[in-house]
Amino acid sequence: MILLNVFVDRFKEGGPFFMSLILICLLCALVFLAMGFVNLKKNTEKSIKMRNIAVDVSLLGLVIGFLGSIIGLIGAFDAVGNLNKINRVVFGGGIKMTFLTIFFGLFTFIISRIGILVLRGLQKE
Repeated sequence: MILLNVFVDRFKEGGPFFMSLILICLLCALVFLAMGFVNLKKNTEKSIKMRNIAVDVSLLGLVIGFLGSIIGLIGAFDAVGNLNKINRVVFGGGIKMTFLTIFFGLFTFIISRIGILVLRGLQKE
């Protein structure tokens, strides 16, 4: 239960908008991979199509993570530019927040890629 709370806290710290988009990409990629595995024996063409969609969705999650990070960095540097005295704690917290979206995007990409590699290995093209 404590581990789940840590993940929820990190999710909120990363910004709910971009983190939710990345989570949707992760869930979609997993659904498409599951559909690819289900159709592996019955319909190879549909399995390949599901794999290709999972590739695109996983890459989209990665790109959304980087976009959220860039937007967060721009906001952090704007805030620093408006301050007379830079508070290290606030600046460090802002940098940490921007890296959470990158981390979650990379996590989404890696988990999806592992499933894609397994599915590609099982498919006969």
